[in-house]
Formats: sequence, structure tokens, C-alpha cells
Amino acid sequence: MAVVYFDIVDYDSVIGKLMAYDTDGDGDFDVEDAKVLLERIAKERERLAKEKAEKEQLERERLAREKAEKERLERERIAKERERLAKEKAEKERLERERLAREKAEKERLERERIAKERERLAKEKAEKERLDRERLAKEKAEKEQLERERIAKERERLAKEKAEKERLERERLAKEKKKPKLFNKFDKTIKAEIDAAEKLRKKGKVDEALRAFESLVQQYPQSPRARYGKAQAEDDVAEKLRSNDMLQRAINTYREAAELPDATSDLLMAALKRRAERQQFLGRMRGSLVTLERLVQIFPEDISLKNDLGVAHLLLGDNKGAKKVYEQVLAAAPNNGFAKVHYGFILKSENKIAESIPYLKEGLESGEPGTDDGRFYFHLGDALQRVGDNSAYHWYELGHQRGHFASVWQRSLYNVEGLKAQPWWTPKETGYTDLVKMLERNWKTIRDEALAVMDRNTGQFIPEEENLREKGEWGQYTLWQQGKKVGNSCQGVPKTCSLLEKHPEATGCKRGQIKFSVMHPGTHVWPHTGPTNCRLRMHLGLVIPKQGCRIRCTTETRQWEEGKVLIFDDSFEHEVWQDADSYRLIFIVDVWHPELTAYQRQTLSPI
Repeated sequence: MAVVYFDIVDYDSVIGKLMAYDTDGDGDFDVEDAKVLLERIAKERERLAKEKAEKEQLERERLAREKAEKERLERERIAKERERLAKEKAEKERLERERLAREKAEKERLERERIAKERERLAKEKAEKERLDRERLAKEKAEKEQLERERIAKERERLAKEKAEKERLERERLAKEKKKPKLFNKFDKTIKAEIDAAEKLRKKGKVDEALRAFESLVQQYPQSPRARYGKAQAEDDVAEKLRSNDMLQRAINTYREAAELPDATSDLLMAALKRRAERQQFLGRMRGSLVTLERLVQIFPEDISLKNDLGVAHLLLGDNKGAKKVYEQVLAAAPNNGFAKVHYGFILKSENKIAESIPYLKEGLESGEPGTDDGRFYFHLGDALQRVGDNSAYHWYELGHQRGHFASVWQRSLYNVEGLKAQPWWTPKETGYTDLVKMLERNWKTIRDEALAVMDRNTGQFIPEEENLREKGEWGQYTLWQQGKKVGNSCQGVPKTCSLLEKHPEATGCKRGQIKFSVMHPGTHVWPHTGPTNCRLRMHLGLVIPKQGCRIRCTTETRQWEEGKVLIFDDSFEHEVWQDADSYRLIFIVDVWHPELTAYQRQTLSPI
């Protein structure tokens, strides 16, 4: 069952409201009245639509006017902004012109002041230099005159000794010539014709035929010392011709066989063993040569020259102690033997017995005996004299130069290539290595920081200088390359530095140089000295340089290091270093090939 509910409507109240639309005046709201009402509603809607369209049209017109006005205002703003920017630009340009003009005027004023100060400084420097030069020249003149007087007196004394010695040697030579060496024993004399025939072939340079002839003789007469000795000589000659070490070793063995045969004459024994010792040394068999010479000295104990040769054999082995003992024996038997004196003086100096070494080196050189005129002895005598403050060192350097051992008084290296440009100081442009110099100066802080890190981690990696060049003080070195090769794992501590250098083979490939850090502490003085060769130039890059107290002299000119700057000099010239600052000095040393060496020379020169 469904229930429907209806709202009860008050008809009178509704009709009362609609009575307002009673258009025909009949007192009620009927169909006619509804039609009229609907027409009114339609008209009202039309009016509202027209009104809406009118409003929309007016809004569009307003928006169009606003847009046009905005665009006009924007154009005016842009025009004004452009005008403002143009004025601002013009003002900036005016101010910049004024600033540049002021700066230019200020620079010109400062430059004028700088030039005036520089002229004044140069004038003072020139005057001071001229004064020092005058004093130096006067001092040098006085010293030269004194040295010249001493030199003339010593030269006269030396010439007198030399004359007497030459006369003695000539007498000995004549005596030896009269007494020809006896190489034939009784049996050898019976086959002398056959031996002479083989020897004739050897002397004519027919060494292969001579060797075959002597081999045949040895086969026929195995007990003939002279035939065996001739075979050794022929093998020696063939070795020279073929440049054969194997053949030379055969000759060395045959010399021994000849000396060991019974009834060998003393002269043949002497000749065979001396030649054997010489050829052993040539092959680098230094210990074998020493044994041979010891045997010779045992057989001929009175022969001083053999003992002198034995002393040299000890030195070639690095046995200074053994050499010293031999030369002490020689000098005990022959106090005036010049050969023994120079070598004994050389040994004393290597032991840092500087003052003691001088008279032996000096008297040995003055003797003029064979084997004494050697650049090393002039070098070490001059060095010893310098260390005791004796200026006669330069007299001996001059003599060494005159004898052809030194390129000049100042340039005293002993392992040289002739014809290379020689000057103490160089500019980067002169070396041709400007790229390397620029790289070092551009990266100096990186190089410095790596070196300082190594110093902080392990100062022990800086090995003390071992060449006895210091008078006093502390001087340590940390080497990266030596003789054209990396040193151990040293680059692991400074990888960036090594990476930078690997692009420059003129440095890393320099077999006669080094690349290393050098730290020198206050109170250090390095004696005047020269490097071993003229085949390199040495670059010093300043890393940590105290403001005052550190300087280097090369020949007569003294310079100072600067942080981040490279100094270049030829260390085959005499140089000297002072460290009188109150803190350490750190530099980076880079050796490079002399720029005039050819690629072939750089490849074939032996390492130093």
C-alpha cells in the first residue's frame, strides 16, 4: 500500500502574487495573462543579452585601449631607457678616458722617476764597480807580479832539476840501449833463424802469417820461451787488428805460459809479465793485473818502476790503502822518486790530509819524471793549495793549462769534448732550452711543495754531499736522475716534478749530469771547485731562498738565487758557494747536455 503526500498550497496567496500580471483586468491570472508574461520575459532576456553584448564590446574596446596605451608607454619607456643607457655609456666612456689619461700620466711620472732612480743606481753601481775593479786589478797586478817572481824562481829551480833528471834518464837510456834485452836462452839460440823469420813477418804487419808461424814453432818446440812469447805477441797483434777480446784473452794466457816455462830469461820473464799486466788492465781485469804485478815485484824486488806500477794497480781497484803502502815502500827506498811522490800526494789528499799532500804533489810535478805530467795532479795540487789559502794554486792551474790538461785557468774539467762554446754564465736563449726554463719557472711552486713534502716526511732521503767539497756546514741532496737514468724509487716522492721533466730529454737523457734537489743549511761554505766535464750546463731553480746570505761565484762573477727563477752556468768553470743566511736554502738542480753536442755525441759519450 503506497502513501502519497501533497503539499497544501494557499491558492489565494499564489493568485494574489500573480494578480500583478492581470493584463486584461478580469481579476484573475489566465492564459492571456500568461502569454503577456512570457512575452515580457522574452523581451527581458533579449534586453539582458543586448546589454551583455554591449558590455562585452565596451570591455573589448577598453582592453584594446589599455593595450595600446601600455604599448605606447612601453615604447616611450624603451626610448627613454635607450636614451639613459646612451647617456650612461657616454658618461662611462668619458670617465674611462679621464681614468686612463690619469693612469697614463701617473705611469709616465712613475716611469720617469724609475728611470731617474735607475740611472742614479746604475751610476752608483758603475762607480762602485769601477772602484772595486781598480782595487781588484791593483791587487791582482801585485799578486801576479809576486806570483810571477815566485814562478820564475821556481821555474828556474824546476828547469835545473828537470835538466839534471833528463841527463840521468838519458844516461840510463843509453845504458839500457847498450844492454839489449836477452830474450833467447841457450835452446832458443839454436832455433833463432826460425824465430827471426816469424818475428820478421810480425814486424812487417803480416800478423796472421806471423801467428801461424809462431804456432808452428810452439808445436815443434813446446819448451821454447821465445817461441811462446812470439806467439803471445802475434795473438796480441791479431786482437788489435780484429778488435777481439777473445783473442786478447788468448794472448794474456800465452804471455803467462811463456813466463812459466823453465829456463825463460829474466828479460823475457819481465817483458811477458809486464805486457800481460797491461793487457789485463785494458780488458778491465784489474785484480788479475794486480796479481801479475805482485808476481813481478816478487821476482824483481829492486825494480822501483814495477812497484810504481803495482801502486797504480791498487788505485785502479779503489784500494787506496794498498797503494799507499806500496808508495811508502818506494819512497823509503827512493825518496826523490817523482812518480811515487805525485801518487802518494794524491792518496793523502783523498784522505783529506790536505796540507800533507801538497809537498808530495808539488815535488812530484816538479820532478818532470815520466807519468807525473797528468792533469789530475795539477788539479789536486791547485785544489789543495786553495784550501789552505795559498794563491799559488793559480800558478799550477796555469801550468796545467799550458801543458794542455785544462781548457783555461778557470775551466779545469778533465773529461771534455773539444770545440764546445765555453763561458761561465749562460742565458736561457743561449742554451736553446727556453721551453725547459719556462716550464721550471712556471711550475716552481709545485716542484717546491713536493720537495718540502719529502723533507717533512723523511729528511734522511737527502743524502749528505760525499765529494769532500765542503769546508764546513751541512749540504744534502735528493737525486732523481743520474747518468741519464732514474735513481731507484725517488720519483715516487715527487711524481709531479718527474712527470714535468720527462718531457725534456735534454735533461733526463743527460748521461753526464744529474737532476736533484739540494738543501744547504746556514754556515755552509763549499770550496772553489770544478765539475768533471764540459759536456753539460747546470740549471739552478730557486725554491726556498733566504733574503740575504746565499750566493754563488762562477769565475769572477757572483750571483744570488731568486725563488721561481733559473740560473744557468757551466760548472766545468771554477765555482764556489756561501750559505750565511739564518735559514736553509733549497734549490732544484737540472743538468742538460751542452747545446752544441750532436745527437750522435749525446748517444755515444760515456756516462759520468
